[in-house]
Amino acid sequence: MNREPVPEDSPKPGDKGRIGRETAGTALAITAALISGLAIPANKIFVTGLDPTVFTAARALIIGIVFLAISLYTERSLPRPRKGRNWKHLLAIAVVGGAAAFLLFFTGLQLTTAGRGAFIHKMLPFFVAIFAFLFLKEKVSRKQWYALLVMLAGLVFMFSKSLSPAGLWLDPQMGDYLILGATVLWAIENTIARKAMLDDESNIVVSFSRMFIGGLILFGAVLLMGRLDALLSLTPWQATSLLASSAILLGYVYCWYKSISLINVSKASLFLLLAPVVSLILGVLVFAEPLVDYQLIGSALILAGAFFVVRIESRLDTGV
Repeated sequence: MNREPVPEDSPKPGDKGRIGRETAGTALAITAALISGLAIPANKIFVTGLDPTVFTAARALIIGIVFLAISLYTERSLPRPRKGRNWKHLLAIAVVGGAAAFLLFFTGLQLTTAGRGAFIHKMLPFFVAIFAFLFLKEKVSRKQWYALLVMLAGLVFMFSKSLSPAGLWLDPQMGDYLILGATVLWAIENTIARKAMLDDESNIVVSFSRMFIGGLILFGAVLLMGRLDALLSLTPWQATSLLASSAILLGYVYCWYKSISLINVSKASLFLLLAPVVSLILGVLVFAEPLVDYQLIGSALILAGAFFVVRIESRLDTGV
């Protein structure tokens, strides 16, 4: 006896849970982008007078200790990964994203302009989409690629005041190459993190590995560069600034890694392009920075792209 075909849009078992995960993951990715946008103008205040490498290493350790405490507290209630704890993945996340990428990024910033560096860093979703498609078999639809291109076009408009994007290709600097390398490493790290969490690893453990172990490696670099005195000689204001910035970053790290435990990392990373829009708004409202037409056009393009991305459902090429 032949059965009538079930319409594709009819409810299926597990749809409610999948939709709930999609909504929560999308909301967390957007929240991470909002926090990232807040962090940029905030760090204009907090980082003043601090060595950026020392500042990053200290923040990473502080946040890593917090996630260590959380993981120890919740370890008994969290299920073990199906394949056991994969330390190869966790160490790779720490070395690649928590240490090496930061060292390349800050070294690159010393050799190029802040505008060029920021623009190159915002290419992160492009590389994440490629790696997620190739190695995680995430389904990256045409609609998602179109949204990415629209949002990248918006970035060109937003940064056109501080740089000529064509100059990045016609006259690249060594610092540009280093920041591009850091961006690729962060894309690789995000892909590995998503893979670890697909294997049932906790986002708390992944966050701990990235921040604490990565922070220890960065501290080793600080010692080798002879910059430990910069940390030991912090003024009360600098110490307070360090803690405040760490609190902001803690919120970002939690929301970001929790989001990619729920939805495709290729989708989540697109929302990070909202950060420059948030920074622009805060810069105008808090620092009375000028607002030009190109920035408004760029912001509109980024928001339009994000609107379409919200409606995209996370899938793997296998259909899962």
